[in-house]
Amino acid sequence: MRFPLPLRTRVTLLYTAMGAVLSVVFALGVVFIAEEYERVLVDSILTGQAHDYAERLQREPGIDLPRSDRVSGYQLLPGNRGEVPGVFLAQAPGIREVRDPDGDEVFLGVFDTGAGRLFFVMDLHDIEALERYLAFVLAVVVLAGTAFSAWLGWLLSGRVVRPVQQLAESVAALPTQPARTALAAELPPDELGQLATAIDDYQARLAAAAEAEQAFLGDASHELRTPISVVRGATELLLEDSADMPALQPRLQRLDRGIRELSELIDALMRLARHRVDSAEPVALRSWLPSCLAGVASIADGSVSVALEGPEIPMQLPASDATLIVHGVLRRLLPPGAPGVLRVSICDSSISFVFDADDTRRPATSRPHPSSSDRRLGLTLIGRLAHRIGWEIDDANAATGVVDIRLAQG
Repeated sequence: MRFPLPLRTRVTLLYTAMGAVLSVVFALGVVFIAEEYERVLVDSILTGQAHDYAERLQREPGIDLPRSDRVSGYQLLPGNRGEVPGVFLAQAPGIREVRDPDGDEVFLGVFDTGAGRLFFVMDLHDIEALERYLAFVLAVVVLAGTAFSAWLGWLLSGRVVRPVQQLAESVAALPTQPARTALAAELPPDELGQLATAIDDYQARLAAAAEAEQAFLGDASHELRTPISVVRGATELLLEDSADMPALQPRLQRLDRGIRELSELIDALMRLARHRVDSAEPVALRSWLPSCLAGVASIADGSVSVALEGPEIPMQLPASDATLIVHGVLRRLLPPGAPGVLRVSICDSSISFVFDADDTRRPATSRPHPSSSDRRLGLTLIGRLAHRIGWEIDDANAATGVVDIRLAQG
């Protein structure tokens, strides 16, 4: 179930509602007690007055009943000679709240006694004013209680929600790679601690699965590299032994290039699969590039010369990963067996490779153009490895012999 309001706001609203309810209950309780106290007091006074004057009237008929601002008494005589107000004559025996001839609310007690029917009227208009003041005070108490509950709820909910926020921040700060955590160690063993324990257990399972995967990839890498190394060594021996067989040289060179490419692709694949990137080391880019380019077969055998331009730029670089990326780019950019000049331009933000084929040295064959798949280096293993270290390969002009590598900034 989704709630549109934040947890802290919902807790605050709950406190506010609880405070409002308690304040209203308190106010109603005070009003009820005040009304009940007034009723008991009026009943006691009027009943006492009626009994007292009934006994006195039986002993001394004709005595005057009380007539004051607070209490007035009337005796019903034949012909209403007691001057009982007409609005009171129709009332049955008992004590109730009625309106007097002036329209004011008063308490009327009608009693049938041995001295006849007696009427006693009590005027509590000043007490009614106090009741209205009490109602105003209780309304203020309800509003103040509700406001105080809201403030207290906001304060306490912040303390309640803070551990949840801290747990969320800790989870958000976890690395993308599975790692064992100890989030529950910092929390009490309550519901939040149970949640942290569940996260710790889940992270532990992920880390165990990742460790098993890394162990498998390590075994697979070793088992794949061993036969490739054997084939590569055999190919190098065949190339040395075939010096007097020119017809075999192109085929063996092609086999050697394929083995080298397969070895580098497996290396890139394993690095990506194992989420491993070498630690960066300080490198002078212009000085590092010649040693990197020397590993390219067409440059090593002299068929392609290198023209290097640009300043010496110091930077932090994972050299092994960068070497794989450069070799992958040049493997796609330099056609096999095509002589020419590779112009390398260095600047702060990029390395640009431009290959100029020497058609005079290769008159019988036109320079081959990269295939559609070759022009998508960004989607290959080499492209993904470049993205891993913060580089970006721009091969939009690869068909014309131009590839740019945009370097990581910062």
